[in-house]
Amino acid sequence: MITDKFRRPFRDLRISVTDRCNFRCTYCMPAEIYGERYQFLPKSQLLTFEEIERLTRVFTGLGASKVRLTGGEPLVRNDVEHLVERLARVDGVDDLTMTTNAYLLPQKAQALREAGLGRVTVSLDTLDDEIFRHMNGRGFGVDRVLEGIEAAERVGFHPIKVNSVVQRGVNDHTIVDLARYFRERGHIMRFIEYMDVGTLNGWRMDDVVPADEIVALIDAEMPLVPVESNYTGEVASRYRYADGEGEIGVIASVTKPFCGDCTRLRLSPEGQMFTCLFGSVGADLRGPLRDGATDEELASLAGGVWRVREDRYSEERSSLTEALRSREKVEMYKIGG
Repeated sequence: MITDKFRRPFRDLRISVTDRCNFRCTYCMPAEIYGERYQFLPKSQLLTFEEIERLTRVFTGLGASKVRLTGGEPLVRNDVEHLVERLARVDGVDDLTMTTNAYLLPQKAQALREAGLGRVTVSLDTLDDEIFRHMNGRGFGVDRVLEGIEAAERVGFHPIKVNSVVQRGVNDHTIVDLARYFRERGHIMRFIEYMDVGTLNGWRMDDVVPADEIVALIDAEMPLVPVESNYTGEVASRYRYADGEGEIGVIASVTKPFCGDCTRLRLSPEGQMFTCLFGSVGADLRGPLRDGATDEELASLAGGVWRVREDRYSEERSSLTEALRSREKVEMYKIGG
C-alpha cells in the first residue's frame, strides 16, 4: 500500500466511464453551457473496457480495494454491464459500486446485478416533481428515478444509498420529506453540501446549507443519534434514528472538511488520474498505456503521483484568496462526485 505526503493511503478508486449524461443538473452540467452543440469526448478518446480493467488491476496492486463507477451518467455508456463483469473478476476489488441518476436503471438493474455489481447509490435531490424537473435541467420527473430504485431493490441491491445535493432556496425545504420517505423504505439517505466543484456552476457560499443545519432539521422531526464511521476515510458523517429505524449521512466537504482522511483517486473517461475532486490538472495514463507501457511502468507512474500528493483543498478553502478559490478546476461531470 502506498501513502502520500500526509501518510494517507490509497484505497478508493472512482472511475468515470463517460463524460456524457442524460441530465443537465444545474450544479454539475448546466444546460445553458452543455447544450446540444457541446462537444463531448469522441469514442476514440475514451478508455476502452479492456484499458479500464487493466488500469484497475494496476491500481489494486497499489492498494485500491473499493471501486466506484461514475460519470457523467455511467448507464449511458453502452454495455456498461460488460465492464462491471470484467471488474468484478479483478483480484483485490472487495467492493464494486456505481453512482447513477437511476433514469435507465429499470432496464439495467438485473444485468448489473448478474454482472457482479455489489451496490448502487442513486442521486435524487428532491421528491418535489416541479423542483426536480428544474434541477435536472431536462424536465424529467421523479417517478422514473423512483422506479429505478425499486428495480434495484427487486434484484437484490442492498443497502441502497440515495444522495441529495442541498442548495439553499432551491430544495432545502424538502430535506425532511426525503429523509422520511427513504427511512420508511429502508434505504440510506445522504445529504451533500453544495460544493464548488469545477468553475461553471456559479457556486456561492451563500447557497450552501451547512450539515449541522440539515441534521437539526431532521432531528426536530425524527430524533437522531450520532454513529461512528464504518471505516477510516468514510466521507459521510452518520446518524441513526433514535428509535433504531434506519440512518442518514451528511457529507460536509465545505463546513467540515475531511481531507485528512481522504483515500480517493479519480480516473477520468480519457484516462487522466486526479488525486483530488477539486484538482486542476490530471496525470495522463492513457498515453503511456497506448504507447506500450508495462503494468510495472504504469504502477510506477501512478504510484509516483500519489506519493507526492498533498491535496487538501477543502481544508484550505477558507484561507485561499478569491483568485485561488475560483481557479480553473476539473468539472465534476468528468470525474464523478
